[in-house]
Amino acid sequence: MRLELGNILIKDVQFGEKTKVDNGILFVNKEEIISLVREDDNFISVEVELARPGESIRITPVKDVIEPRVKVEGPGGIFPGFMSKVDTVGSGRTHVLKGAAVVTTGKVVGFQEGIIDMTGPGADYTPFSQLNNVVLVCEPKDGLKQHDHERALRMAGLKVAVYLGEAGRNVTPNEVNVYESLPLLKSIEKYPNLPKVAYVQMLQSQGLLHDTYVYGVDAKQTLSTLINPTDIMDGAIISGNCVSACDKNTTYHHLNNPIVHDLFEKHGKEINFVGMIITNENVYLADKERSSNWAANLAEYIGVDGVVISQEGFGNPDTDLIMNCVKIEKKGIKTVIVTDEYAGRDGASQSLADADPLADAVVTGGNANEVIELPPMDKIIGYTEPVNSIAGGFDGSLRENGSIVVELQAITGATNELGFNKLSAKGF
Repeated sequence: MRLELGNILIKDVQFGEKTKVDNGILFVNKEEIISLVREDDNFISVEVELARPGESIRITPVKDVIEPRVKVEGPGGIFPGFMSKVDTVGSGRTHVLKGAAVVTTGKVVGFQEGIIDMTGPGADYTPFSQLNNVVLVCEPKDGLKQHDHERALRMAGLKVAVYLGEAGRNVTPNEVNVYESLPLLKSIEKYPNLPKVAYVQMLQSQGLLHDTYVYGVDAKQTLSTLINPTDIMDGAIISGNCVSACDKNTTYHHLNNPIVHDLFEKHGKEINFVGMIITNENVYLADKERSSNWAANLAEYIGVDGVVISQEGFGNPDTDLIMNCVKIEKKGIKTVIVTDEYAGRDGASQSLADADPLADAVVTGGNANEVIELPPMDKIIGYTEPVNSIAGGFDGSLRENGSIVVELQAITGATNELGFNKLSAKGF
């Protein structure tokens, strides 16, 4: 599979009469976006706002962040199973509006949604403060059920990302990056002396608004399976999550998974990146056992020497993480786990809900319980009222002057377990 990602570098976003990219500026027609989203009668109103790096803007509660893209060559389309047919993606050429994003907000769907500050101390903790954001503020009709609200907001973000991505179809990219993965046997033949490494990505799939989709299929309805890493780089996995903002994998995270990018960077030099396994995070013990068994057996089947395992979420998924780690280690395969920590505000509590001596190589995205004060912003996109009740907030988080005191848990992407952040820790 050979995938070319043509990055069109976006340095600003502005409203305009026509949606287009001109000299690195993304111009957007607000009325066309509103009309597109209002095709869904679950929304009684839609507003479109712009938020650029460095502006005194707070966006909350954030549901998802999506990167605009367009498929220009090869099979499949953007976000297969939702916005295009289920043809396999991961090859051909895709143009990316790099530096732009669609952010969805409005009335809170679930209590685990987050904050993006475009400036100030909070901006240092979220990668999305560095993007030129087109923000959808969608108001649901009265009485809309939570799952229907989540689905409508998810589809609104995907629709607008595809709409904006079309503006890059005939634009010459600033750079083109090529990613290629060979069939397993050919890959082994090409790099016989390099250690064979795979990536095991755990997908949040606990239900109750904790969902991830693969080619349009809810991940909790799947077994652990092999997938080509270029598939996820090309939109095969999207977020349907309303989980703690700090470590949820937004759709933007899946499209730009840094573990996949880093493994490709080392491929053919230090390691042989032979493939990827996706597995779910279910609630019942039998489901956890089944999925971790399959993940371990697949890792053994493809004959790898080591794996990187990333999780999404905390608490209940910590059990899945350790199960995957221990079972793969017992196959004689070395593991590195990527997680974050809920170690209490003083950092003195147990970091994970589960542990094992075999989990002795760990990368952490930081302590989500650390407390931060966010100063007032000049403009609010969305609503600040939910801040007192979202995960990481508490009664009194929102102060009269507009400042907010919360745990990092409330900041979108702050302790991301793909390493898409700035926090970590060092053991001694």
